Amino acid sequence: MNKKHVGSDFDDFLKEDGIYEQVQAVAIKRVIAYQIAKEMKEKKLSKTEMASRMKTSRAALERLLDPENASITLITLERAASAVGKKLKVQLA
Repeated sequence: MNKKHVGSDFDDFLKEDGIYEQVQAVAIKRVIAYQIAKEMKEKKLSKTEMASRMKTSRAALERLLDPENASITLITLERAASAVGKKLKVQLA
């Protein structure tokens, strides 16, 4: 049994494998997609209406709601937040 990672944390493991940033980006995107979908549901917004409010295509909205697609712009996030009556808040921790 390889005990190389015994006692280390998961972040260290991901960093050693060179995938830490990618995993973090996907995790963040999953949370954002969930929050947007939740707000849409609470406000009874269809995908067509949401896309219209964002002034974008339904395909672009589908990409935004896809938790696996971590490639998203701040402008798109701002439009989505505004479309559901929220503000986008980004900070470094």
